Amino acid sequence: MLSNTAVPKYYGQFRDAVIRGEIPVCEEISCEMNRIDALIANPEYYYDDKAVEGFIAYCENELTLSDGADLHLLDSFKLWAEQLLGWYYFEDRQVFVPYEDGVGGRYETKTVKKRLTIKQYLIVARGAAKSMYMSLIQNYFMVIDTTTTHQIATAPTMKQAEEVMGPFRTAITRARGPLYKFLTEGSIQNTTGARANRQKLVATKKGVENFLTGSLLEVRPMSIDKLQGLRPKVCTVDEWLSGDIREDVVGALEQGASKIDDPVILAVSSEGTIRNAVGDTMKMELLKILKGEYIAPHISIFYYRLDDIKEVADPAMWVKAQPNIGITVSYDRYQQDVERMEQAPAARNDILAKRFGIPMEGYTYFFTYEETIPHRKNTFWNMQCAMGADLSQGDDFCAFTFLFPLRNQAFGVKTLAYISELTLMKLPGALRHKYDEFIQEGSLRVMEGTVLDMMEVYEDLDQYIDEQKYDVSAFGFDPYNAKEFVTRWEQENGPYGIEKVIQGARTESVPLGELKKLASERLLIFDQELMSFTMGDSRGYQRKPEATEETLGREDRLSGCSDGCLRGIQDQQGGIRMSEEVKWVLAID
Repeated sequence: MLSNTAVPKYYGQFRDAVIRGEIPVCEEISCEMNRIDALIANPEYYYDDKAVEGFIAYCENELTLSDGADLHLLDSFKLWAEQLLGWYYFEDRQVFVPYEDGVGGRYETKTVKKRLTIKQYLIVARGAAKSMYMSLIQNYFMVIDTTTTHQIATAPTMKQAEEVMGPFRTAITRARGPLYKFLTEGSIQNTTGARANRQKLVATKKGVENFLTGSLLEVRPMSIDKLQGLRPKVCTVDEWLSGDIREDVVGALEQGASKIDDPVILAVSSEGTIRNAVGDTMKMELLKILKGEYIAPHISIFYYRLDDIKEVADPAMWVKAQPNIGITVSYDRYQQDVERMEQAPAARNDILAKRFGIPMEGYTYFFTYEETIPHRKNTFWNMQCAMGADLSQGDDFCAFTFLFPLRNQAFGVKTLAYISELTLMKLPGALRHKYDEFIQEGSLRVMEGTVLDMMEVYEDLDQYIDEQKYDVSAFGFDPYNAKEFVTRWEQENGPYGIEKVIQGARTESVPLGELKKLASERLLIFDQELMSFTMGDSRGYQRKPEATEETLGREDRLSGCSDGCLRGIQDQQGGIRMSEEVKWVLAID
């Protein structure tokens, strides 16, 4: 029954358990609960219990597990499906109605019932049976929704995508319910006899086909080239965070699905260990939705994770990351992984991400994901600052970063980077799209030619500083390729506050610690996606305890604009003695 006031059944049970303290939840799930509560309070949105109960009844009465045992939906499955299938709204449309004589016609307003949720994102730990959930959704639409004609399952590898098909093929061979028996009885080889004697639901080389409705569920590679131009009604995207995916496949699928009514895009993944892939950008957008930075009622988000790495030691908190712990995966298995992580540091990244949903990337990346999330917009116009420079004429950014002292020991950050036209042209497609975003926001500028002319860069930067009215009181720079630039800066601005900073673990380790501390306490105030990107790509000195300045390559240091943040900090004679100018700007004793 439709209701714009009722609390969804399975969400209500979950919420009550959370309130009673029986189920601990992370901040992200708490935010999603707030979003669901807002749907309940909104009179424009209606909850339909029959849609949810119909899905549950279909799955439990018609389908079986792979071993032939009875299928009983997990509570988590019911909660997720309820948000995907249970919410509706009404939309007025202008419909052309011909006259009875067939000559001409008129437009009439018709109220149409529409499903609210068209995209659902699940980020949940490994072992949550998420492939089964995706298979059930695909199965339900293939059999029940007669408007469905094309469905797609995709993943980073074909093997992963096939995991969605496995339970579907099992259901066909082990059919028990009356509907499934009807659809699967007969023979696929019977093409000339009575239609009733032919098999209607069949696993073929193409995928799974429903010959009654003309529907096809097929597996496709996770590539835009293979997904663009389609009009699928239902799409499942598996492990969109786990691989080094450089293409927005969800966006490609959404573009095609937008041409039909009530599409479904279900994107499910465990936490990833790859930074700056498209999935990371998608996750940042989801976090903005969860925090209420903008409203997106058509999107359902369940992001399970531990709130703090310290909770890894507390089994009572593991349910935050794994809602099906004790059911689909045992506590003992989790305990084994914790012990393995302690004994084998090389496995730490994978275990923290895949079992506990912690996007820290362990020893590989210096900044955690949360530390790279941009703040609200700031101009820092007409303020005093220190400027750091990481000068490059080749493929890397030529980057300038400005640090502004703020209240409460916080520091504002603005960055301006330069690349050549040739560098931009050589970028792969997905990364080029990312760079286009930087260009649009004004943090990246493209200069003509194959290499950067440092005097052209100087003049453009000088104009930028003048426009922003920045009072640059200190200038720290990496001496590589900097002579011409620094000489001119000194000629035009005087020698005061200019500091040479040699790159290396010995000179950067202590300032890095200060920078890390500011970022972790959210006292490094930046609003540019370019800064977020370069921080996310920054690799610290934590990787190997035995690492030395000689063994640390360029890939082990900060990248791009993050590197520029350090140029205002100097280390002399192995100590932590800074210039007075920079010490003032950074407020470091």
